[in-house]
Amino acid sequence: MARPMTLAEKILAAHAGLDEVVPGQLIECELDGVLANDITAPIAIKTVNEIGAGVFDKNGIFLVPDHYAPNKDIKSAEQTKITRDFAHANNITYYFEQGCAGIEHALLPEKGIVVPGDLIIGADSHTCTYGGIGAFSTGVGSTDAGVGMATGRAWFKVPETIRFVIDGELPEGASAKDIILHVIGMIGVDGALYCAMEFAGSTIESLSVEGRLTIANMAIEAGGKAGLFEVDDVCRAWLDGRVQRPYKEYHADADAQYKEVYHIDAADIVPCVSWPHLPSNTHPVTESRHIDIDQVVIGSCTNGRIEDMRAAAEVFRGRTVALGVRCIVIPATQQVWLDCVHEGLMDIFVGANCVVSTPTCGPCLGGYMGILAAGERCVSSTNRNFVGRMGDPTSEVYLASPAVCAASAVAGHIALPSDLD
Repeated sequence: MARPMTLAEKILAAHAGLDEVVPGQLIECELDGVLANDITAPIAIKTVNEIGAGVFDKNGIFLVPDHYAPNKDIKSAEQTKITRDFAHANNITYYFEQGCAGIEHALLPEKGIVVPGDLIIGADSHTCTYGGIGAFSTGVGSTDAGVGMATGRAWFKVPETIRFVIDGELPEGASAKDIILHVIGMIGVDGALYCAMEFAGSTIESLSVEGRLTIANMAIEAGGKAGLFEVDDVCRAWLDGRVQRPYKEYHADADAQYKEVYHIDAADIVPCVSWPHLPSNTHPVTESRHIDIDQVVIGSCTNGRIEDMRAAAEVFRGRTVALGVRCIVIPATQQVWLDCVHEGLMDIFVGANCVVSTPTCGPCLGGYMGILAAGERCVSSTNRNFVGRMGDPTSEVYLASPAVCAASAVAGHIALPSDLD
């Protein structure tokens, strides 16, 4: 009989063809998919060409130009062209041209391309997002992604797992973003270094899939190798009619061994903000109202889904962005963009004097669509606030939920939606 295993261990063992694995073990696994974007794909493609064997599966490679797309300059156009030409030459099924796509980590779950039980690597650190639907997904370097594209295989060191059991009802105004900011603030940006982060408890069970994807997305901000949620009825309902192939559910054994287990009372999780220059530098919004701002960004692979757009629009309804503040709203995919139109959210955003963009990673990585000047401050629903992340090294980025971002845009300083009443 195999040893009791965590969710991460079970998925890795299955893909290694083993009955069991243990933390620290080096294994080689069969991959279900390999992801790259317009920045990372050209390097991966160079590796594929050097290997000279073509691609392992035209259905197992996902190419999404989203960082500097639509192209902001000649260099970004060249990078995207390399990706496009490779996709066409190899008949890649899942190449997403601009106008048909969105931000990679929102797009692949939305399209049903990634499914529970999958083992996915991606040449982007936030590939860990797909753990929100029970897949083991993790970021790798572009060279490793290229080898994966050519061979369909990758090596892993089996990570230890830290389990976060969160029970109870969240306070008013708190969201999934506040849960992950609370966790990162509690354990630090290296608190889960090369560990799988497994989330459970009644609070987690009550979250939407969008909320779970938000939490899994930021596992890397705690140093995590992956963020994982078990599939339940909420997840199954979300997947129904969306997934394009059969999937397998994995569930942690009750007596699995964890590196650590944290028990968190949801009542202790309040709306919070990560101050510069680390996601772990968390403070309650109630202690951050004195911070004036110049810009707000609502979107990204963390918080650009329709649930996030609705939360922001509810705050903006009947209000306008404060004089002297810029607010940029970026739906994460074309479908989210359309949903915003059909639900009347675009009318609210434009009426509130927001800029609304086509889907792009743009400002999150300081690419374009919202670069900060020296000394400017931005409240953002993105995932990182490192020095110079959005522009000038003296600028500052504060991380928050979409609702807090919208309230801050209206107030002209960091604020709660309830502050506007």
